[in-house]
Amino acid sequence: MIASPQTTEVESGSMLETAEPKRVPVRERKRINQANQDAADENLYLIGRPTLKRYLRFVRDHAVKPPDEGTLTDEWQAAYDFARTLEKEEAGAADNPPLTKLEVNSRNEPLLTEFFKDPLVRNGFNTVPTEVAFVELDRLVVYQHHIDLTYVRLLERELGRSPSEEQIFRTSLLHDHPQPPVKWSRVHGNKFVFVSPSNDMRFLGAMKLQADNIQDYPPPGNLAGVLGIAVGFGSNFMNAIYAENRLILNNGSHRAYALRKMGVTHVPCIIQHVSSREKLDVVAASEVTDKPKYYLEHPRPSMLRDYFNPKLHKVMPVHRQLRQITIKFEVDQEYVPAL
Repeated sequence: MIASPQTTEVESGSMLETAEPKRVPVRERKRINQANQDAADENLYLIGRPTLKRYLRFVRDHAVKPPDEGTLTDEWQAAYDFARTLEKEEAGAADNPPLTKLEVNSRNEPLLTEFFKDPLVRNGFNTVPTEVAFVELDRLVVYQHHIDLTYVRLLERELGRSPSEEQIFRTSLLHDHPQPPVKWSRVHGNKFVFVSPSNDMRFLGAMKLQADNIQDYPPPGNLAGVLGIAVGFGSNFMNAIYAENRLILNNGSHRAYALRKMGVTHVPCIIQHVSSREKLDVVAASEVTDKPKYYLEHPRPSMLRDYFNPKLHKVMPVHRQLRQITIKFEVDQEYVPAL
């Protein structure tokens, strides 16, 4: 997955504004090692459902050797026609996916105990009713249009040929949260730049802090308050949203793809149950909240199994990019009339 640079500007006043990147980033962390230092990645892109314009722009911007647009248009049209056929032949395929309760037993009890102790679980999944259950990968609705196959191969090597139940659990619901490499610096005045090879790096929001929240850093004066502007990484658990009798994969596309490619059909997953589209707006990715009718009402939306259908995807080498986040803030100091 290739992410475009993201810029976050903090303006004077009380509002914080985040300028969204042109493409929604994959909410996944890449583990970086020597095998992942080549000049290009191999990328799988779903075609036929994203618009032709979007597909052409992606290939033009990222492919190492972009084919001519006539060839790409013909490929997209063939995939589009096949997707229309699926709308009739597989209408309702995404509806009412089964959820299998995760039974506590001697094998998984230590894993679950470790999982629920994670502060990212306790603090990150308390907005809507949530459970951990087994999901069928082929029944998941997906919004992510492309998969980094280079990263998938790294995951496969880590898992080995026959991953154990514990390996599958840990792959789906990570505990160690390894942090990818990040460099950041002050580049000019009140402007800071963060750079990482991980597409999961993001603006995490602003925090109100007090003086006692800060340790081992001498204050520049008698503090009245501190505004923290956070940049970091998401929780990286495999997470799906259950809304209107459909399961939408919200995070974990690459791990879901890798496990399914290895023959795993069901995996443990954090399920967030959403009872209204207002709640969907709070917990879902912007790609889903921008087009909820497609993901919740279309007779045959994009599903994880489409990644494996050669009629619906194109594989191509793409240039590797770094993800950059720029933070800028302004301060206005002036006098106003007293009340």
